[in-house]
Amino acid sequence: MEPEGTTRSLPEVHSSVQTGQPSIWKRMFAFAGPAYLVSVGYMDPGNWASDLEGGARFGYQLLWVIVMSNFMAILLQTLSARLGIVSRRDLAQACRDEYPRIVTWTLWILCEIAIAACDLAEVLGAAIGLNLLFHLPLIVGVVLTSADTLLILWFTRYGIRVIEGFVLALIAVIAGCFLVELWFAQPPLAGLAAGLVPHLNNQNLFVAIAILGATVMPHNLYLHSALVQTRRIGDNVREKRAACKYNLIDSVVALNFALIVNAAILVLAATVFFTRHIVVTEIQQAQQLLVPLLGTSFAGVIFAIALLCSGQSSTLTGTLAGQIVMEGFIEIRVRPWLRRFVTRLLAVIPAVITILVMGEKATFQLLLLSQVILSLQLPFAVIPLVQFTGDRTRMGDFVNCPWVKVLSWTTVILIVGLNVRLVGLGVSTWLDAAPNYQWLIWCFLIPVLSLLGLLLLWMSAQPVLQRYLRRSRLANVLPATAETAIPILSYRDILVPLDHSNRDPVALSHAAGMAKMHGATIHLLHVEEGVTSNVYGDVADTEEIASGRQYFESILARLRSEGVAAELHVDYGVHPRSAIVKWAREHHPDLIVMGAHGHKLFSDLILGTTINAVRHEVEVPILIVRTHRRV
Repeated sequence: MEPEGTTRSLPEVHSSVQTGQPSIWKRMFAFAGPAYLVSVGYMDPGNWASDLEGGARFGYQLLWVIVMSNFMAILLQTLSARLGIVSRRDLAQACRDEYPRIVTWTLWILCEIAIAACDLAEVLGAAIGLNLLFHLPLIVGVVLTSADTLLILWFTRYGIRVIEGFVLALIAVIAGCFLVELWFAQPPLAGLAAGLVPHLNNQNLFVAIAILGATVMPHNLYLHSALVQTRRIGDNVREKRAACKYNLIDSVVALNFALIVNAAILVLAATVFFTRHIVVTEIQQAQQLLVPLLGTSFAGVIFAIALLCSGQSSTLTGTLAGQIVMEGFIEIRVRPWLRRFVTRLLAVIPAVITILVMGEKATFQLLLLSQVILSLQLPFAVIPLVQFTGDRTRMGDFVNCPWVKVLSWTTVILIVGLNVRLVGLGVSTWLDAAPNYQWLIWCFLIPVLSLLGLLLLWMSAQPVLQRYLRRSRLANVLPATAETAIPILSYRDILVPLDHSNRDPVALSHAAGMAKMHGATIHLLHVEEGVTSNVYGDVADTEEIASGRQYFESILARLRSEGVAAELHVDYGVHPRSAIVKWAREHHPDLIVMGAHGHKLFSDLILGTTINAVRHEVEVPILIVRTHRRV
């Protein structure tokens, strides 16, 4: 692991795709691809769990959530692509540029949790697909999915276009499978129309939030803003505008494919299971029931094939997203295999533990929980995205227009509101269900949620606070009127503490310049701190003291030869800080010039902090000169 100073997203494939095609169709094809990689995250196994749960338990009631989530996804992914194209920074890099270090590290940790949750869904989905097709035990399938690291590394050798082509083929297989499933199911049109009417209550809220988290994935926003930079785009407004247009088309087409898949899963579950009052508690059960209910064994096979393709395609984008957020937030790069191994390990461990402790049926609820985690992390990605794309200093002519700002902030409010409601409902449920462990919730969970809430509030208010503080600083610095008098100071006595080090010449050069300009006298102050000086004071005489005396006499001679009045004052057996403070209080110099060593933290503990101690105890202005070299 090593820090990297690169400012480019995905440097291996940055600007690697040529877009200067003469034909409009060829240009559109050149720009097509990033949104398809992103759309994979909108139809991963986590979506299957939430859509199956929603359709089997509530029929077509939550179809409107999928449609709304898709519109939100198109809006947010378009903003993400625009940020990458115009600013040439991905969302993680933009956060690092804007926020303090502690905030960027917090956002990185939250995003890594979201990626691990997404990877958990991919692990379980691929394992279930292997179980359905080849009857492998689920825990064996979970372990086997770790080998997809080799597949990722093999594909990345051939460039971004090969990866995009492979993912597009998997998407086509998934979409084709579910269109066939719907043709078998024959859903009623009246039920579909009724499902588009919004309907939300405490019973379906958890599943609605899971669908939202599964559809609008937070790490996809970071991913998209980086992937669009794989295209070679010019720096002028015309070329950037064309790139934004083609990427909008790419996003609309790709994400509508995802809408078809997600809607098909929910409609299939509602048509086959809800109408027969069958509660689906695991994906395997859904596949097994499809065969007798639809009257063909082919339905179960294509269901399993689509699930396996879904898990494998999502693996590619999860690896890329992990690389982007780590490099963008904290400027650290690791080898791709190590990055993939760690992420997959974080997903495999909870999956294996869940299967061993709670059984294979618990994997369905684990899938739902992973999608809720994604939804809870979503505001921490959406708020910065909307703020950055609405900032004219960052986006210029491409800043969000008023109606886009209204839609964007409405989306933010909706996402945050649903998550706050879900958190409140979950905490109250846990408090009621576990009365003996309420102290754990109050001591650990509530403080963490409160800190995250405060972080969200700070991020939301940060642009306003920044503008207010900037105006306040200007108001404090600038005079109220042009006629405000500015006093001109004149120096008569300048105190320069010396310690016989490389800081002395630089401090003396500044003091001598001002003394020559103002006709001031320089007072050189030195403290002998040795054991002999402590005991014998001004009658002490050692080789070191004699050498120091010659050093200071040579300084006096040099200053006087330059026409600068100078005097030497030597103190014995006291701390330099005390000597400087005492001299300043007794003689009242107009200025103190001190050389700074530039140490920080532990070096200050060892070498001392004389300047800070002095400036708090005297009322004399202090000029601090930082030195790293001899003059």
